[in-house]
Amino acid sequence: MHILVTNDDGVTAPGLLALAQAMRPLGKVSVLAPDRNWSASGHVKTLHRPLRVKEVTLADKSPALTSDGAPSDCVALALLGLLDEKVDLVVSGINPYANMGHDVTYSGTVTAAMEAVIAGIPGIAFSLASDENSAQEEYIPAGHVAYRVVKAAIRRGLYKDLLLNVNIPNLPEEAINGVRITRLGLRVYRDALDHRLDPRGRSYYWIGGDVPTGVPDEGTDFGAIADGFVSITPLQLDMTAYPAAQELSTWQWSEL
Repeated sequence: MHILVTNDDGVTAPGLLALAQAMRPLGKVSVLAPDRNWSASGHVKTLHRPLRVKEVTLADKSPALTSDGAPSDCVALALLGLLDEKVDLVVSGINPYANMGHDVTYSGTVTAAMEAVIAGIPGIAFSLASDENSAQEEYIPAGHVAYRVVKAAIRRGLYKDLLLNVNIPNLPEEAINGVRITRLGLRVYRDALDHRLDPRGRSYYWIGGDVPTGVPDEGTDFGAIADGFVSITPLQLDMTAYPAAQELSTWQWSEL
């Protein structure tokens, strides 16, 4: 089993190290992650400039690769031949924030796993419901969860057409209540546009606002995290709204 580890927070992020360490008992681990933070970058593919890759050393002295591309670029580079050995699984994270509800469309963590699925390789994204100031030791319980999730997925069979979006409560390991299979919940954003002037009197804009919340309905990722459970949400890339397609097919399009 050859596992590629990546993230969207950069190759020096503590969550990446925790995830790489958690994967090593399960097979060969290769690390290829961005050289800077790409949080909320969404699904990016760089086509109009060259991508640079260099060797680095993680905090535990293990080797890794880093690229000036986005998280999805890192996955594409690895799967298109940068690595000598075929990759069997891509894991992304551990992100310092939860990625739930509509977050999955913005998240570089999730879309890195999505890039794997597009290439026919199973992908799993891991996020910790904490904050960006989390210390390395706070990722240890999440790393243990990631190990158990991946071990179970390998044992039962990896899905090549689905990605698993895993969110982990920021709790001591003994306080985590278990695992729930969930659906995406409703993220409530409180974005606000801040208009300012630079020292030369020119306008610029900053998208800010209050921290988003979520609706903790039963059966959702938000509900699971609120109850102290690990949330595993299976996601598929076919976003077709089939009931709407059936309705639209009844319209008299010939009149157009």
